[in-house]
Amino acid sequence: MTKQHTNYVIRAYQAADIEPVMTVWRAANDLAHPFLEADFVAQVEEAIRQVYVPQAETYVLDEAGRVIGFIALLGNEIGGLFVDPKHHGQGCGRFLVDHAFALKGPLKVEVFRDNRIGRSFYERYGFEFVEDEDHLPSGQVNRKMAMPGATPERGGHDLTS
Repeated sequence: MTKQHTNYVIRAYQAADIEPVMTVWRAANDLAHPFLEADFVAQVEEAIRQVYVPQAETYVLDEAGRVIGFIALLGNEIGGLFVDPKHHGQGCGRFLVDHAFALKGPLKVEVFRDNRIGRSFYERYGFEFVEDEDHLPSGQVNRKMAMPGATPERGGHDLTS
């Protein structure tokens, strides 16, 4: 399934996308999560490469043949949403979440409480606070958020909030 909007196309992730996806993840992760310890980030990077992106329902945002963002879904939960920082503020994240919403209905997400970029994006989109919870592997606090009407299942999946 592909979806087009102006210069962007959303398409299903393919194994050949892994390197550009990881490049986007690194840049966006560094910007949004400067508070994370390097050892934790290295562990997450390997898990994203080997487990999360290939096993999740992942879609990439393509601009003229170049991956500039991606969203990984685990049911109706956003496991990860990352956009190349050079494309922040251009509607890319909204386009990816719109696509996920069209597929899954009301969505939920976990985002590190200290991730001001992510929290602000989801709040502007209409996600509401559900609860804060300790994220033991990182020593941080995860903020659970959901769109009105999202199923309240417990337990989380994230690609580092």
